[in-house]
Amino acid sequence: MEARSRARHERTPALTVGMDPLLYWVGLAAVAVNALTGVLDSGRKQMDLIGALLVGVATALGGGTVRDLLLDRNVFWVVDQSYLITALGTGFLTFFIARALPLPPKLFLIPDAVGLALFTIVGTQVALQWHTPWLVASLMGVTTGIVGGVLRDILCNDVPLVFLKGELYASAAWLGALTLIVLQALGLPAVTSTWIALAVILVLRLAAMRFHLTLPEFRQHKTPQA
Repeated sequence: MEARSRARHERTPALTVGMDPLLYWVGLAAVAVNALTGVLDSGRKQMDLIGALLVGVATALGGGTVRDLLLDRNVFWVVDQSYLITALGTGFLTFFIARALPLPPKLFLIPDAVGLALFTIVGTQVALQWHTPWLVASLMGVTTGIVGGVLRDILCNDVPLVFLKGELYASAAWLGALTLIVLQALGLPAVTSTWIALAVILVLRLAAMRFHLTLPEFRQHKTPQA
């Protein structure tokens, strides 16, 4: 067990030292945005400060935690506490600011779309740096993007958005992840590929919310009675 743990530590690239600065700051931004969405959504349930912070932190760190466990990788916020501090700080500020302002009940959906885009790109890039196949990398991106929101909805006693019949969500994240992979395979710079893929996810998600874009649903045709 100790040898396996040491081997995994040796295989894990540093999360701050030597990491692409763009990826690092996009990751911090994703954590902050998702913490904000978690706290805003918890306000509908009239949670106290501790409850709201728990929801915010779970939303901010859940997707990346599952990704790292699946990749047998040191969990990002355990290695670098900046992510945890960012989640707690953003959640704390959001809690007190949101209490003082009249906010629409579904305001969290806008930052949720931003967080989905940011975390999907981070998750895909991390998986690519971990030398996973392209399909696995794209699904790791989707996992990173949606799991935090799933945890948020479960903790708020709601059916997760991704499981509801409704506008494009996980599919928008997957298209963005695939866009990133294709653009990098074509030789585009990482910065350019990142911004284009972010735009794809964000535009698709916001357009789906505005125009109610959905995937085809499964409907069984009933056999006519004889």
